[in-house]
Amino acid sequence: MPTKILIADDDATIRLLLRRLLDKQPNWEVCGDASNGVEAIERVEELQPDVVVMDLGMPVMTGLQAAPKIAKAHPQLPMLLISVQEVSSQLARAAREAGYSGAVTKSSGNEVVKGIEALLRHEMFFFADEGSITTANESPP
Repeated sequence: MPTKILIADDDATIRLLLRRLLDKQPNWEVCGDASNGVEAIERVEELQPDVVVMDLGMPVMTGLQAAPKIAKAHPQLPMLLISVQEVSSQLARAAREAGYSGAVTKSSGNEVVKGIEALLRHEMFFFADEGSITTANESPP
């Protein structure tokens, strides 16, 4: 049974590119998408994904606002924050506090794939702007 992934991003082009990238991975399937945080919360309930990939900056409700609501209802559901901005240690901390298991820039599809792979291994994955990767039981720099 493939790993079901939900993509939440307000940019339809980004959603399409991520869908193409993630659907190419063995045993991964994008089960749905959302254009804002409210839709992401609804889609999690409706589709029961195995992983959520959610954008930081979305209208109606941001990724940092939606994550705590999803995490409260589904504490075991790994979530990866994606952002156009670099992942600073401050953003990584805010993401962890919101319930994310990882955060990467969406400029590199490779980072998104590596982030999801880490989350599926039950590891933390925060790709910080200084190029360091924080995984497992490490603290962000």
